[in-house]
Amino acid sequence: MSRFSRFVLSAFVLIASGSVAQAALITYVAHLDGPSESPPNASPGTGTATIIYDTDAHTLDMDVTFSGLIGTTTNAHIHATTAAPFTGTAGVATTTPTFAGFPSGVTSGSYMAVLDLTLASSYSAAFLSANGNSTAAAEAALMTAIAEGRAYWNIHSSMFSGGEIRGFFNLIPEPATLSLVAVAGLFLRRRRRR
Repeated sequence: MSRFSRFVLSAFVLIASGSVAQAALITYVAHLDGPSESPPNASPGTGTATIIYDTDAHTLDMDVTFSGLIGTTTNAHIHATTAAPFTGTAGVATTTPTFAGFPSGVTSGSYMAVLDLTLASSYSAAFLSANGNSTAAAEAALMTAIAEGRAYWNIHSSMFSGGEIRGFFNLIPEPATLSLVAVAGLFLRRRRRR
């Protein structure tokens, strides 16, 4: 084994072990707007919802900002599970009628909270029932839907009761994963030159 090959192998081991240590936190982001609603609308409103899933603590750290709504906010939640990724509609999966403390009656704002996925109160009654009234099954179903692009954040307003802005979640890769891809690319490029 060449010196370079040993270096690459060592880098893979170091990066992979760092990824395993950080694998308990998984980040997703959703960009919210009116054209993403079903049916689409002409709202100039936009927003960004970031969630961080902690697989060890069974929590969902939520952070959303939004602005430019035509109507004033009435409620917000995560919907799941759509029939196909990044399209369609689904029932409310999380707290109803809205997340506790979500700003109501405004056209812009921000919201930060942690949702404890071990609590039945973190889910809508219908979503919990559809998952055998088990919070573990509901958590698994919700996180699978989010990971597959079959869950979305929706902000409803006085002008759009079905939702003024929404966005489907996308995975944000961990920096260690990106580093691993870069090292693999260097290794493959080096091997092709030989």
